[in-house]
Amino acid sequence: MALTLDSCVQYLKGIGPRRAEVLAKAGISSLEDILYHFPRRYEDRSHLVSIASLELGKEATVCAEIVSLNARRGFHRGVDILEVGVADDTGRIFCVWFNQPFLRRYFKIGERVILFGRAELYRDRIQMASPEFEIVGDEAAESLDINRIVPVYSLPQGISQKVFRKVAKAVLDHHILRLTEVLPFDIRNRHSLGNIVKSLINIHFPQNDAARLDAYNRLSFEEFFLYQIPLILRKLKRREKKGISFKIDDTLLLAFIKTLPFSLTDSQRKVLEEIKADMRAPFCMQRLLQGDVGSGKTIVAAIAALLAASCGYQAAFMAPTEILAQQHYEKLKAQLSTFSPSSMDHRPWTNIKPGLLTSSLKDKERQSLLRDIKDGKVNIVIGTHALIQEGVDFNKLGLIVVDEQHKFGVSQRALLSKKSVNPDCLIMTATPIPRTLSMTLYGDLDVSVISELPKGRKKIETKAFSLEEKEEAYEFVRTQVKFGRQAFVVCPLIEENPKLEISSAKAIYKEFSQKIFKDLKVGLIHGRLKRDEQEDVMVKFRQGELDILVATTILEVGIDVPNATVMLIEHAERFGLSQLHQMRGRIGRGEHASFCLLLAQPNTEDAQARIKVFVEESDGFKIAEEDLKIRGPGEFFGERQSGLTELKIADPLKQFHLLKSAREEATKLLNADPKLQARPNTEIKKQLYKRFPEFEKFMMVG
Repeated sequence: MALTLDSCVQYLKGIGPRRAEVLAKAGISSLEDILYHFPRRYEDRSHLVSIASLELGKEATVCAEIVSLNARRGFHRGVDILEVGVADDTGRIFCVWFNQPFLRRYFKIGERVILFGRAELYRDRIQMASPEFEIVGDEAAESLDINRIVPVYSLPQGISQKVFRKVAKAVLDHHILRLTEVLPFDIRNRHSLGNIVKSLINIHFPQNDAARLDAYNRLSFEEFFLYQIPLILRKLKRREKKGISFKIDDTLLLAFIKTLPFSLTDSQRKVLEEIKADMRAPFCMQRLLQGDVGSGKTIVAAIAALLAASCGYQAAFMAPTEILAQQHYEKLKAQLSTFSPSSMDHRPWTNIKPGLLTSSLKDKERQSLLRDIKDGKVNIVIGTHALIQEGVDFNKLGLIVVDEQHKFGVSQRALLSKKSVNPDCLIMTATPIPRTLSMTLYGDLDVSVISELPKGRKKIETKAFSLEEKEEAYEFVRTQVKFGRQAFVVCPLIEENPKLEISSAKAIYKEFSQKIFKDLKVGLIHGRLKRDEQEDVMVKFRQGELDILVATTILEVGIDVPNATVMLIEHAERFGLSQLHQMRGRIGRGEHASFCLLLAQPNTEDAQARIKVFVEESDGFKIAEEDLKIRGPGEFFGERQSGLTELKIADPLKQFHLLKSAREEATKLLNADPKLQARPNTEIKKQLYKRFPEFEKFMMVG
């Protein structure tokens, strides 16, 4: 049968139904999928390293002959060890694999093998632990596996590198010319990008590194370009939706700001102007508000909610935890209580009534509040995910504020939006998102950034302690408490886990309250406590009745206790950089010097890098950039991308210049042809439907 690019891979020589099923689970079903399954790295086997020239601690690729095999049980019970000795004309090394006895059948004495790994010195001999390997046999120079730059793919078990290379080469040789070019010629010409055929050949089997780099840039540009189109279209589509045009009274707004016990920063004022412009506009606001921990996002969002309420609408303010929702509610009530000028009694600002809706409300309280929300008597509703539950009906919802957006999925935010017709939406995050990712993750949103901290915020001194130095850290906490200060102690777990050698919050609390700090007042808070129990603990801590508060990451967002000047984080290596930065942001909010202490035993390179960055850096955006360098961008792609595949080759961190150019080109094209109806653009639309099966649905999401 004549194959097309849409044909199933099972019809290719060397695949068949069984291997086709394995590949399908890895997302490779058609011939075209093979072309777009890119190598994860390359080995320059035209210049293999000899065993004698291996450098300890560095990765290298060698080609050698198998000279010995030894499968044995290790000293530790239950550990299987496979040891393979290999040699070339210059020397001999050993390769070891643990608990993989099935590998024994792959190796035969006398065969040649390609090995990629790190050479280490172990008991006076050089060895590679768990290197990648490939049996190469005695093929000639034309082989795809030797004497050239060789691609290495991420493959499911049961599909070898050798088999996949042959299949990829066959598809390139016999079917590549059937592929249709997606990028318009004028765009390729402006950015000196090669055609798709040449680029795919050179990404799989490059003749040299320059050809590979050209192909990488060309394919990355196309991926960025296609990825941006749904985001830009959704943004354009939103501008077509008729939204609420709020009639904002600046005189009242300025009068309210004057009653605040602090001055807004220039950055807060700038962001507030951007939000006001959106609210006044006739289309729906969809704005992301970024700001470092403690930069004052909440008051800006609160003012936006007050503006909506003063115009006769309701605002919903969704927070990720009950503690944070309670704190927002209490602060807003306090701020409103100071603003009641008699000359304005008849004005809408004096009729604003906030309400707190959480899942732990007693039934009678809940029903009363739900009636008031439905009748419009409560016009600012602060709550948790309880806001999106059935039975919560708004009278005239005009603004949605989502605090700590990364704690909520796209679907949860969409449910809240459905409780009204085209409400404005303000999404906040204190987890800084570098420009390299915000354009990718939030390309459909307008972005505001609060770039400065309020005056008077002191820099927090951060220091790391090893577990052997914990007594020193504890003594520091005691000293600060003697000075009249308070301390947070954060643990990664609530209960003990026998599989992990980590102290839990409950165990630390017991040790502190009964032994180490038995002369001090120690409290415990975690997510499994009932709401009234959590509130009771927090009230005691805020009022100074507790010296030390042991907690889990429930403290990660929003808690504000100015007298708390010490944050001690147990097993700090277990937390990500953004979590550590969030927790450090809980202190430094008062007039006294503040200190963040890390108790850590970082055993991996990544963990060591995280701790080092955290101790040295205090700027959230710089920390986020470093976090990206350590982790890579992949982990930032979550539910936000529901319906869209992740980027396969493009890297926003390393190729921001390409992302920026691709977005500019996509914007220009869509402004001229928003429905992609012009002849050169119909191919783009086809490719979008092919690559993003939920493209239409994605465009429909508000």
